[in-house]
Amino acid sequence: MDPQGLYAWDQSGLDAVDAIVGEPDSAGLVMLYHFEGFMDAGDTGEQIVERLLESQPYVTVARFDVDRLIDYRARRPMMTFRRDRWVSYETPRLELRLMRDATDTPFLLLAGPEPDNEWEAFSTAVREIVDRVRARLSVTFHGIPMGVPHTRPVGLTPHGNRTELVPAQRAAFDEAQVPGSAAALVELRLEETGHDVLGVVAHVPHYIARSTYPDAALVVAEAITSATGLVLPDVAHALRSEALRTQNEIERQLAEGDEELVSVVRGLEQQYDAVAGAETRGNLVAEPAELPSADELGAVFERFLAERETDGGFGDGPQDGGPQRG
Repeated sequence: MDPQGLYAWDQSGLDAVDAIVGEPDSAGLVMLYHFEGFMDAGDTGEQIVERLLESQPYVTVARFDVDRLIDYRARRPMMTFRRDRWVSYETPRLELRLMRDATDTPFLLLAGPEPDNEWEAFSTAVREIVDRVRARLSVTFHGIPMGVPHTRPVGLTPHGNRTELVPAQRAAFDEAQVPGSAAALVELRLEETGHDVLGVVAHVPHYIARSTYPDAALVVAEAITSATGLVLPDVAHALRSEALRTQNEIERQLAEGDEELVSVVRGLEQQYDAVAGAETRGNLVAEPAELPSADELGAVFERFLAERETDGGFGDGPQDGGPQRG
């Protein structure tokens, strides 16, 4: 099927983009993209998208046909029933938006639910859009659960063909085969056709990966600023304030929790510090750290998550009525 049938241009938004990229000194636009529904530990990517849409004015440039792309029976849109009738329907929106940062620099944001269908056609459509709007760099971002403590800096894994734009960090592994995503396929197809792409993945402590974790979103937002030059002070300020509150709440709940969970966190700290020390010395073999077994870790995390969901969690997040993501 023709990929162009998957989306429609908003002429006023497209005219605005054409006016920008048609300027003699234009180097092209940065396009940020994130799709809801795939693994996003700590709601890392979703927090950034939400803050951007809350803080930055925008105009719509293109809209995707969600009726073709979304399986509504798998992810049912919300409807409101009042007294004796239906009064509203939350139509899913997968859109490309033109925004401006604090210095009036224009950029693009492609965001919405991850397509369930026609991934190849969707990837081709995104490539066509990238070509049409002259996007010079496409950047995607999300979080993954990792065996790291919340008391240490959030780590990042950059990927794509422009990884030099993010400070280098030692790769956790050489190769892995994992379930695919629409965002990953878009990145692969863009890179195969000669486009510049960058992915930024935050390492979220896996005992809080199903809660909203602002620290991860803040580090990713700062990495995006460093890589692209976009200035997003409203986003960073909001995430910084929320990160402080979340860290305080985590520490409070740990202080009130059982000693076994505290022992797990301390063990992860020892492991993290041992690996960091080995890297500093140029020795890839870290000193052994006393850690519970994998089964013990899993049992503690499961109990902790169950108690957190019962008590309401660390703050606003999936456990407060939204879909669970991990």
